Amino acid sequence: MHDLLRTILAYVLILGILVFIHELGHYLAARWRGVKVETFSIGFGPALHRWHDRSGTEWRISAIPLGGFVKPHGFEGPEDATDEQKATWIPGRTFHDKPVGSRAIVILMGPVFNFIFAILAFTVLFAVVGKPEIREDISQVIAGSPADRAGVKPGDVITRIGNTHILGAEDVMATVASHPGQQTVLGIHRGTEDLSLPVTLDTLKNGGHDMGSLGVAFAISRGRPVSLPSAFIMGMQETWDKSVMTLQGVWQILSGQRSAKELGGTIRIAQLSGQVASYGLASIISFMALLSINLGLINLFPIPVLDGGRLVFYVCEAIRGRPVSRRVQEVSMQVGMALIGALFLFSTVNDLTNIGLFHWLFHAVS
Repeated sequence: MHDLLRTILAYVLILGILVFIHELGHYLAARWRGVKVETFSIGFGPALHRWHDRSGTEWRISAIPLGGFVKPHGFEGPEDATDEQKATWIPGRTFHDKPVGSRAIVILMGPVFNFIFAILAFTVLFAVVGKPEIREDISQVIAGSPADRAGVKPGDVITRIGNTHILGAEDVMATVASHPGQQTVLGIHRGTEDLSLPVTLDTLKNGGHDMGSLGVAFAISRGRPVSLPSAFIMGMQETWDKSVMTLQGVWQILSGQRSAKELGGTIRIAQLSGQVASYGLASIISFMALLSINLGLINLFPIPVLDGGRLVFYVCEAIRGRPVSRRVQEVSMQVGMALIGALFLFSTVNDLTNIGLFHWLFHAVS
């Protein structure tokens, strides 16, 4: 019960902060571009608490902590607004009346604030505790393990598992864990040689579900605190590197190089939130930075209903000199909603499978 409570509280706090940062980007950009903001909500559903600031914005803390939103004044546009809504519009303060560049800035600044948060979080982390790094070369091969039987040696660098290109030691652990019992081939860089070693991964039980095991260990070099300017530069570099690694991982899933079973959703984020909360403040900050990068990148994907999809519409409007037709936008939004819904369902099934729910149900019924 204590672990469950910690997981729930950590998840709500971490996600709440990151959503607030994202929506704060939209809010501040809207205020900068002269757009009145009607609502700033953390969470969805019924408002648990609400208040108004001096500019007339209603701030809400809502019951369902799975996101949030900012509603600019006149966001719906003349074609979608009712007569009652039009009657309340303040000339010069509506979103739809602003130039396409201003509207694009308001939408873009949500993801931008997520990247800014990641940079600042990494900066604080590196300035206070330094940057620990996992070495890419294997430090230990466990006797009798799959790696030992395959001929892996200390000092080897794993570059490939099956058809999956490996991005580092953490990627090795994640890829192996998601393929229990699988027969595959390791791409190994040893000195000046590149080798291919057949291997069959072991299967370990972990919390009711199976995990793959290779039987190797990686050394961690402890970092040292650095000056604030150096930490800031390292924070920008780390944010860039993690963004590139995330996009590479997404591409590997889309291209079939990596199993889609590795895709996690809300339940997985909640699990990880509870785990990092038990490791200390440094782990929480690092996890929040990584999650913020993912939130920023996902929102920039060119899918209607996401920020990236709206930016595509604005780019088309800037090029054509007129907005994309209402019909195209409506159909695109419907397709986007279907894609997001399917992704949410698929990731939730993955999460429930990983925690062993379906395995438990099968045995309970049989």
